[in-house]
Amino acid sequence: MRMPARTGLTLACCAALAIAALSLVHQLTRERLEAARQQWLLQGLSAVLPDGPYDEDPLSTRQLIVAPELGSEQPVPLYTVYREQAPLAAVLSVVAPDGYNGDIRLLLGLHPDGRIIGARVTEHRETPGLGDDIDIARSDWITQFSDRSLTSEGDDAWAVEKFGGRYDALTGATITPQAIITAIHRALQWYQQHRDEVFPS
Repeated sequence: MRMPARTGLTLACCAALAIAALSLVHQLTRERLEAARQQWLLQGLSAVLPDGPYDEDPLSTRQLIVAPELGSEQPVPLYTVYREQAPLAAVLSVVAPDGYNGDIRLLLGLHPDGRIIGARVTEHRETPGLGDDIDIARSDWITQFSDRSLTSEGDDAWAVEKFGGRYDALTGATITPQAIITAIHRALQWYQQHRDEVFPS
């Protein structure tokens, strides 16, 4: 049975309007999600940076670097912050690939001399009630790294106390904290070797 021309035109218009509406919703959702992601990232950076002011918005200093020592074969973000054109801090994106349930991602803020400003876990899949105490929202475990450095700690110190180190473990969990400790130690070693590239003269 042949469809009347007017009915076909109406259906075509409805389909076009539906596609346009879906496209608009997708665009608005994408922009909203990107804005939320940027806000979340800025909060994470603020937690591992000294107080401002800064010469530039920390987000705008993002550069991608290839540094397998930071736990990923893929390029990872590096942020470098200056005040009055003098180096103030670097933020490394670090991956602990050997967490109990997979990769643990964190931001590590460093003073130019290599001392840790702060560390924050940004993504993980650790067991609720055990390994997830690495999250600052659940406990202050991650704050024990503040002001530590390679010069203040010998290599043997970078382990949980159970393994002869000086760092606290988590109740009922050893693999998760040890993965983070090892990842931070490796990141500090990388920074020590590449400081002049992070902050060129």
